[in-house]
Amino acid sequence: MRASVLCGISCLFSLALDLPAQDALRDAMRWRSIGPFRASRARAGAGVATQPYTFYMSQVNGGVWKTTDAGRTWNPIFDDQPTQSIGAIAVAPSDPNIIYVGSGEGLHRPDLSVGDGVYKSTNAGRGWTKLGLNDAQQIAAIAVDPRDPNRLFVAALGHPYGPNKERGIYRSTDGGRTFTAVLQKSEDIGGNDVDIDPTNPNVVYANLWEARQGPWENSAWAGPGGGLYKSTDGGSAWRPLTNGVPGTINQANVAISPTNPNRLYASIAANGPPARVGIYRSDDAGENWTQITTDTRPAGRIGGGDLPVPIAHPTNPDVLIMASTVSWISRDGGRTWAPFKGAPGGEDYQGGWINPTNPDIIMMIADQGTVITLNGGETWSSWYNQPTAQMYHVAADNAFPYRVCSGQQESGSACVSSRGDYGAISDREWKPVGVDEYGYVAPDPMDPDMVYGGRAVTRFDRRTGQVSQVGPLAGRVFAPGTSPYRQVRTQPVVFSEADKRTLFFGNNFLWKTSNGGQTWTQIAPDLTRKEWAVPASVGKYSDTSQVSQRGVIYTIGPSPLNLNTIWFGTDDGLIYRTTDGGTNWRNVTPPQMGPWWKVFMVEPGRFSAMTAYAAVNTLRLDDMRPHFYKTLDGGRSWTDISSGLWAMGSGPNAVGPANAIREDPKKKGLLYAATEKGVFVSFDDGGSWESLQLNLPRSSVRDLIVKDDDVVVATHGRGFWILDDITPLRQMQSAAMQPLETTLYKPAPALRVRWNASTDMPWPKEEPVGENPPEGAPINFAIGADADSVTLEFLDARGRVVRRYSSNDSLPYAIPGNATAPYPTYWYRQPRRLPRTAGVHRFHWD
Repeated sequence: MRASVLCGISCLFSLALDLPAQDALRDAMRWRSIGPFRASRARAGAGVATQPYTFYMSQVNGGVWKTTDAGRTWNPIFDDQPTQSIGAIAVAPSDPNIIYVGSGEGLHRPDLSVGDGVYKSTNAGRGWTKLGLNDAQQIAAIAVDPRDPNRLFVAALGHPYGPNKERGIYRSTDGGRTFTAVLQKSEDIGGNDVDIDPTNPNVVYANLWEARQGPWENSAWAGPGGGLYKSTDGGSAWRPLTNGVPGTINQANVAISPTNPNRLYASIAANGPPARVGIYRSDDAGENWTQITTDTRPAGRIGGGDLPVPIAHPTNPDVLIMASTVSWISRDGGRTWAPFKGAPGGEDYQGGWINPTNPDIIMMIADQGTVITLNGGETWSSWYNQPTAQMYHVAADNAFPYRVCSGQQESGSACVSSRGDYGAISDREWKPVGVDEYGYVAPDPMDPDMVYGGRAVTRFDRRTGQVSQVGPLAGRVFAPGTSPYRQVRTQPVVFSEADKRTLFFGNNFLWKTSNGGQTWTQIAPDLTRKEWAVPASVGKYSDTSQVSQRGVIYTIGPSPLNLNTIWFGTDDGLIYRTTDGGTNWRNVTPPQMGPWWKVFMVEPGRFSAMTAYAAVNTLRLDDMRPHFYKTLDGGRSWTDISSGLWAMGSGPNAVGPANAIREDPKKKGLLYAATEKGVFVSFDDGGSWESLQLNLPRSSVRDLIVKDDDVVVATHGRGFWILDDITPLRQMQSAAMQPLETTLYKPAPALRVRWNASTDMPWPKEEPVGENPPEGAPINFAIGADADSVTLEFLDARGRVVRRYSSNDSLPYAIPGNATAPYPTYWYRQPRRLPRTAGVHRFHWD
């Protein structure tokens, strides 16, 4: 049987009204988190001594989280702030309501995000105030005076990709209202660690770290300007600690024994060659140091950067935990070590906290999130309850419900269903798909049970669980230094929409296969830059930077209209196009671009093969502005469409570097863009932009796609999110630039599904689950101005009213229950009053 439903809406009056996009859409559209509930990298954490089950953790790109039940459940408490990149957090020992947060990842590494200064809460995380150090970008550590919550020290690491003045050790004595630089050396040397003696707050230790990340992946420089320092007058004067430590300290992390503050432990990275890491101890408050072990296991990483972090026991100065690749414990002052927490392959611990009044309560922070023990390490809470996954590029398969897929930093890969059969999206609805932790996952558009992806191209068969190496280099072995192929963390693996059998892969060459990876054809030579001038952001390290060919293909854009039209962009700042399947290539790089402007994405036009859009990221050039371009003539000329984004917010880092751009496949000129700070929409082909952030936390949005009638994003710190039913965007001219008028938008097709296929009890609120789509058919309408009355009627094909709703409804309405029972039953529901306020609204008809 086939039936039709007509919808009508009437308002007593209608007036045009200008509303900001966020306000106009807030009652109609919202993002929903679908997980996966598998954590990624956490950087810092803190507990509350007097509240043994209360802890805070900071995610490097997922905000601040709080638990009051020792890690059984975690709740985000920083989502309304303009950054989600957090590298340091400290609870004032004398007032647990006061919390300081340092934004920016707090660590120079190849994949990072930056922040915008220091934040403070005076009510245990319920509200936040922005403080200073806006241009530090990376806050590595915060130490609060144990007696005075208004006195604190901040280690400002500074720009990871360029020199800047706001770096070093800062002090505040007025709760962060003002900061004073107390230990600085140059615009290339930042603060990495700072610690206050718990028995004498005038004694402070600090580490300065000279390091720089470079424009090409895995390029990094270190210098001899760092060191370990001590102040005995509250931070006004400092002197270096040199006896017994390496002469060229690069990076150091210090721990002070609370019961014997003369006992210090430090992990120290020394400049090479060769670079080396050692674990040191001082028994005279830093005057003399001894390397206490040659055991390489607790030292973990050998090159600095992700340096191991010592955690001193609060009551026994001989007990030390070392957060390293695996966490280790010593009970004899560091001479011998035993495993404490971690898998043999390593979980990469970043730090920890021990309750000073009950040392059996321990928090450990790792690349897989944060875990807590209440019994000295015998058992731990889970990190499978934290939706803080750092996803890269996003793709969706053609199953129903469709699954959303990506590589996950630190944890491999995941495909997550967009809807769960049991009322929510739980661990039943997602699984790994055999891809390494970086980059692309590409479901076969003709067979959703086959999934490709990864840097070497694997094929995962969902039916058997088999993972096969099918890339063009599978089985090939090269002697060290002889391979002609280069690759970085995220190499593109993309199916063609014009011919769904064709799969493309890029390293420094472009490849394609049409038989599932059995055979590959190279269709583009190495077209990356042969030479260039070293970018100015490298600064003083330019003399040590050898100019050689390093670039790779970073994005592939096969035209959905023509199999032979292909675009690609490189991470060294080039865009190429072919119209004959790869026989000939033309350099179509926008003239505004320069070397190492990373082309994050090329999006081919959905309505013309001559059209393309490019998202170009300049984070690694120390440029925080977004760069988006458009061509309508096959790349002969390009238009910069970024200016509307540059004007948003305040400061160069308000929007953040560009990551992705997509054209809506159903409405020409409707664009979606993603940056390090959010999601945006353009109704006029990039001429102007409006925020589409709504309730989405400002985690880095690394990629987005339009899937059917939804927008799906991959965040690099909060997993996947879906914006259901974008039909209002397709039918409005603008949400802010033009006045809203009272309108009923044509509904999208709706599918009836079982709300919950299980007869089990509903999900307990403690269980970590993602959101299912709202139940019912979404009906979208706009009201131009506040109305006296609004009525919505559903009609059948003959025009008869099936259901009627009003803003004046006051009586419950009945829904027939079991009509075959001896006596018909009814479910009574509360009235669903329609809104009367101006803006766009959504009503779900069940």
